[in-house]
Amino acid sequence: MRYDAIYLSPHLDDVALSCGGQVYDLTAAGQSVLIVTIAAGDPPESPLSDFALALHSRWQLAADAVARRREEDAAACQVLGADCLHWDIPDCIYRLHPQTGAPLYTSNEALFGKVNEAETAVAAQLADRMCTLPPHDRVIAPLTVGNHVDHQLVRRAAEQCFGDQLTYYEDYPYVRLSGALECVILPGSRDWLAEVIPVSAAGAAARIEAIAAFESQVSSFFNGRSDLAAQIQQQITKTGGERVWKRA
Repeated sequence: MRYDAIYLSPHLDDVALSCGGQVYDLTAAGQSVLIVTIAAGDPPESPLSDFALALHSRWQLAADAVARRREEDAAACQVLGADCLHWDIPDCIYRLHPQTGAPLYTSNEALFGKVNEAETAVAAQLADRMCTLPPHDRVIAPLTVGNHVDHQLVRRAAEQCFGDQLTYYEDYPYVRLSGALECVILPGSRDWLAEVIPVSAAGAAARIEAIAAFESQVSSFFNGRSDLAAQIQQQITKTGGERVWKRA
């Protein structure tokens, strides 16, 4: 099958959070969309780090946490009308040093810092795999607003595979932080072109519903469903839709 658009999602919620409105509007107009989640694999069998366990507790997920999150993603993609593909790479909170077996990322600071040196080859491996994705017209990747290590790896890999043909979406909720976007794209930069994609009322509602399908994650970013709806609507109104970027 050939897709009109493939969206690359580092985690099992990033596309719904960041650009679910445009995805819904595309599929509602008859276009085919595939959402590929990169870090959707099961954790290793070794004991989880205290950091990962603390996140599971916050998510109110104990056993089979990732399997439950994949179910949430399938439900969200159904709301958006998109196909979903889950890769078997674990989230960074589960990944281990290949030599020592120690967890690579064990704090919020590590999540939003530099990619661990032990993963220097990961982007190239991901790029090779991305180049085997189904035929498509365009690929949309994370811009890496917020600097999450998994977002960094996905962007690097996408650029290695697809080059300057990429479109980038603004990573939500990190883009709502003051100065976060400007850390990625300098004000006045002539290297980038922005495009605001209008989002229909139905698209905005679908984005909110798709985010809400990630029941385990809502409390990480919002104070309940009403706050979720208000925050997303506020961001869409402020931006005029959902903004994407391309290289000039």
